Amino acid sequence: MNFRRKNIKKQHCEVIVGAQCGNAVLRGAHVYVPGIVSASKFMKAGDVISVYSDIKGKCKKGAKEFDGTKVFLGNGISELSRKEIFSGLPELKGIGIRMTEPIYLSPSFDNVLPSYLFLQNLPSVVVTHVLDPQPGEKILDMCAAPGGKTTHIAALMHDQGEVIALDKISNKVEKIKQNALLLGLNSIKAFCFDGTKALKLNTVKDAEGKPPFLPESFDRILLDAPCSGMGQRPNMACSWTLKEVTSYQPLQRKLFTVAVELLKPGGVLVYSTCTITLAENEEQVAWALRTFPYLQLQPQEAHIGGEGMVGAGLSLEQLKQLQRFGPSVVPLRGTDIDSLRDARIEDMIWLANKDCIGFFIAKFIKCKST
Repeated sequence: MNFRRKNIKKQHCEVIVGAQCGNAVLRGAHVYVPGIVSASKFMKAGDVISVYSDIKGKCKKGAKEFDGTKVFLGNGISELSRKEIFSGLPELKGIGIRMTEPIYLSPSFDNVLPSYLFLQNLPSVVVTHVLDPQPGEKILDMCAAPGGKTTHIAALMHDQGEVIALDKISNKVEKIKQNALLLGLNSIKAFCFDGTKALKLNTVKDAEGKPPFLPESFDRILLDAPCSGMGQRPNMACSWTLKEVTSYQPLQRKLFTVAVELLKPGGVLVYSTCTITLAENEEQVAWALRTFPYLQLQPQEAHIGGEGMVGAGLSLEQLKQLQRFGPSVVPLRGTDIDSLRDARIEDMIWLANKDCIGFFIAKFIKCKST
């Protein structure tokens, strides 16, 4: 949960970062050197710096000033001088600006007990409990990077069984492997592989257990599908086009079809997104129930989010079995942290459960063989 700080004094010395880096800062990160686009002419290590994000990507690398559209992110202390930042040395990848006064009170947990903790948003924790993995099972995480849900699945199974994690981007797969190693989880096997091609079309069994896989190979499958990401917050700007948003539905259906084929009869399939559109959520559930009559929608435990959204032709009972999260507590907008210092811990927990990213969860069971 993020609370906006007020009355932060802007400094004359400025650093401009890219939009991706800016979003990370809004969510509690420090500014790392690769994210810095420009810095004031005489910036030295130890200076108090105002950090801005170039949301339109117009600032030139290495510029000494920038008058274009920029969003203030807060103040920090420079770890390096301007000359060091733009020296071109490839080994400079650490913290460039240590944020001391971010505009949102969302503290960084970077490297805090890394062998024990993996920080996730509330709905991302809930979705793994909804999947309810059991020791000894074979489970597929189809779109797994960076591995938060994957490692949570393995932990809930007490690291007993097999967790297959797929992602089609190699450096993201390496991140999954690193996280599994860091947390001491041996049940995870991560592969660089496109989930849409994970179903083996012939009947020759692969003795090495690598993708693609034979039909009905998995006890449970998590499809945390690629989506428009419109539930991510805080965010600086909404730049989605209609074409971009509508492009995800066919991909999600292709992945879902493969997941159904790979699931054993009696197995559980959980579909989730971090977006808020009807087309990527409830409409996908309605399509799945029409397309695969042997799938049944299931109630979810834990269920602490809201019900599904009307408009996709689902019954009221079906909508109650779905789970939506979002920033539903309107009075929190503009709230200053000082006004919450005397709040009861119970109230703070309630607010945290309500004021979160947009997220959607649906749980299915496969009643018979395809």
